[in-house]
Order: sequence, then structure tokens, then C-alpha cells
Amino acid sequence: MISGSAAASERSHRVVRANRLKEKLAFGFLSGMMLLVLGPITWLLWFIVSNGISQINWTFLSTAPNAIDASGGIFPALVGTGILVLGTILFALPLGIGGAIYLTEYAGRSRIVRFIRLAIVNLAGVPSIVHGLFGLGFFVLFVGGGIDRFILHSTKPVFGQACLLWGFCTLAVVILPIIITSTEEALLSVPISFREASLGLGAGKWQTIRRVVLPAALPGIMTGCILGVGRAAGETAPVMITCAASFKPTLPQGLNDQAMLLPYHLYFVVTQVPNPPMSLQAGIALVLVAVVFAINLLAVMLRSRARSARKW
Repeated sequence: MISGSAAASERSHRVVRANRLKEKLAFGFLSGMMLLVLGPITWLLWFIVSNGISQINWTFLSTAPNAIDASGGIFPALVGTGILVLGTILFALPLGIGGAIYLTEYAGRSRIVRFIRLAIVNLAGVPSIVHGLFGLGFFVLFVGGGIDRFILHSTKPVFGQACLLWGFCTLAVVILPIIITSTEEALLSVPISFREASLGLGAGKWQTIRRVVLPAALPGIMTGCILGVGRAAGETAPVMITCAASFKPTLPQGLNDQAMLLPYHLYFVVTQVPNPPMSLQAGIALVLVAVVFAINLLAVMLRSRARSARKW
């Protein structure tokens, strides 16, 4: 009996030691993968900061670029990027949140709903240049050209050209899958008892969604907004053929006007300007990274505030 207990104890110790070894190997593997990811990112950020920090000054941020070699400032591109992000949010958020509410609360589980969800997932994987071509063909040529022909009766392109309005619409299509998916997950994370309690007290379905479900799901919705805004601010391919101008030292005068944008301005400097100084390239990239970081930081602060106010 004693020898049997000792053998069982020895087997138990061997299993524990084997499990600990596997745990250490798995932890080492995951740590190595993390270093493989963080290493290039850290090096890239260091390269951008070390080469671009000397370029950052008030003149660089507040003046327009030079038409000859793109030297000077980035003020029109900085303002244009801010306008583009705000316009994209105004278009994408109502559509994304409204679509997620319909799919989660009203649509049920029919085949059509499953097909729509599959289409949303596929849309998230479409390359950016395809979104840009879609924006050019549908928004610029079809919708904008139709407005010019049948509403404005104009022979010159007013809306049938690359402009901010179609940039808003194209980027809204780009980030819609992110917002819809994250909003759906946030709505589904709200306990069903919240809905039942609200309905049991006599509230209607829309009242329950508006006053109970949406406030409880707000932190998760903000997560989708953060991801979507970050992607919208850094996109180049969709905007280069729908709203971006390679050189436009003045600010846009309306929705039917083009604008300089930081991502496309960086692309233009790197690919079209002969022998651009590294400090100029890195300076533009550093400002773009800082803008995206500031937008994400603001959104994270709003999300944290909404999460701290949650009572469950």
C-alpha cells in the first residue's frame, strides 16, 4: 500500500514537472513572438523620432509647403486630415451603430442576416485600393456625376470630381465593418436581464435600447470608434483618388473641394519629390503618428470615463 502511494505520488510529481516545463516553453515562445513584434515597431518609432524631431517647429506646423520641393510646412495637410477624420466620423458612426443595433436587436437569425454578417466580415478584409476604386466609380463618377447632370445642370464638374465629400463617404465604407462588429459585440455583452427588467417595467423596445442597452455598451462602442478613427486618419489609397490633392496651399472652401492630407502628402514627398531630405520625410511621418496617437488617446479617455460611470 505504501509503495503504491509512493508510486502514485511520484507520477503526480512527474506530471506537475512536465506541465511546468510546458508552461515555461509556451511562455518563452510567446515572449519571443512579442519581441519579434515589438522590436521592429520600436526601431521604426525610434527612427522616425530621431530623424524627424529636428524638423518639428512652429513654422513647420503653421505654414504651407513649397511648390518646388515640398519644403516648408504642412499646415494645409494637417488641417485637411483633421477635417477628413471628423467628416468620416459623422458619416460612419450613425450608419455603423444603427446597423449594429438593427442586426443585434431587430433582425433575428434568418439566412439574410447571416449573409449580411458574412458580407461585413469580408468587407473588412478588402484591400484599401479596392475601396478607393469603389469610391471613385460609385461616389465620384456615378453619384457626383449624376448630381452635376440632373440636379445642378452643370457642364463643369462640381461634385463629379475628387472632393472631400466623397473622401468622407469612401473612408466611412472602409471603417464601417470595424464599427459594426465592435458595436455588435458590445451590445451582446449587455446582460439579457437588463432588457427583461426594462421591458417588465413597461418600457418599449426602443426605449430599452436607447436608455438601457446603449449606455451599458458605450465603452465597447468607443473601442470600435478608436480603431476606426485610427485607420481613417492613416489611410492613403482610398483618399488619393477620391479627395486628396498633391499640392494645394490653401484650405478647402467647401465639401466639393480637394484638400491636402498628411498620409498622401508623405507619399507624395517620398515618391515624387527628387531627393527629399530624410528630416522632412520623418517629420511628416512623426506628425501623422502623433495625430493618430492623440485621436486614440482622446477616445481612450472618453471610453475610460464611460466605463467608470457604468454601474455593473
